[in-house]
Amino acid sequence: MTTLESLIALGAENLLGIIIKLLLSGLAFLIAKLVTTLVARALNKAASHEASRLTPLMAGFIIKVVRVVVWLIAILVILQIWGINMAPVIAGLGITGVVLGFALQESISNIFSGLLLALNNPFGIGDYVVIGSVAEGTVTGMDAVSCTLLTADKKKITMANKLVLAEAITNVSASDTRRLDMTVGVAYGSDLDKVKGLILSLLESYDEVLSDPAPIVEVSKLNDSSVDFIVRPYVPNADYWSVNWRFQKDIYDLLNREGIEIPYNKLDVTVTNKEGE
Repeated sequence: MTTLESLIALGAENLLGIIIKLLLSGLAFLIAKLVTTLVARALNKAASHEASRLTPLMAGFIIKVVRVVVWLIAILVILQIWGINMAPVIAGLGITGVVLGFALQESISNIFSGLLLALNNPFGIGDYVVIGSVAEGTVTGMDAVSCTLLTADKKKITMANKLVLAEAITNVSASDTRRLDMTVGVAYGSDLDKVKGLILSLLESYDEVLSDPAPIVEVSKLNDSSVDFIVRPYVPNADYWSVNWRFQKDIYDLLNREGIEIPYNKLDVTVTNKEGE
C-alpha cells in the first residue's frame, strides 16, 4: 500500500470516527432534552390536579433542579465521547470543593432554603404575601436561589430564598375571603344603638359584604374625645380595598345626614378680662 493510500485510509478512518462521535453527542443531547421535557410535563400535570400534594411552585423548583443535573450529566458524557479525560477534573473537584463550598455557601444556603419553601408551600405564584417587615407584593416567580415579588406600585423585588425563609410569611391570598378591620368614632353623648344600626344597615347595602360570617359591629374603645366602634365585615379577597375605601366615604356622609357628630381634635380658647384693666 502506497503512502497516499495509507493517508486516505487513515483520513477515512478518522472521518468515520468523528462522524460516530458527532452522532453519539447528538444522541446524548436529544436524550437529555427528552428527559427534561418528559419530567417537566409529568410534574406540571401532577401539580395541576387539585388532590395532588405537589404544588406548581414545588414542581417548578424541581424542574429547574432536574434540568441542571441532567444537562450536567449530558455534558460530561459528551466530553467522554470526545476522549476528554475527566478523571483529573473530577479528582480536582475534591480539592476545589472545599474552596467552592466556602465561596458559594450563601448560594447553597439559598438553594436549600428554596427547597424548604417549595416543600412547605407557604405561598404560590400569584399570591399576595407580606414577608416580615421587609417586603410585600404578588409572587411572580421563584428559582433555586431567589424569590421575585411585584409590588402594588409595580416595583420588582428580588429576595434571596434564605431571607424569605427567615421571615414570618403572611399569605393574604390563602383564603377566598378576607376580613376588614375598620374603626368609626362618634362623639360622646351620641345614641350608640342608633350608630350601630346605621353601620350595620350600610354594610348590608353592600353586595360584596358576606352574610356568613356576619359582620361584627361593637363598641371597642372609649377614647379621650370619641367612642370608637370596631367594624369587621368579611368580603371576597378581590373586593378588600374597594369596600374599605367606599365605606369610609359612605359612613361619613351617613353620620352627617343623621346629625351624629364625628369628633376631631379642636382647641377651645377662653379670653377673660381682669377687673380694672
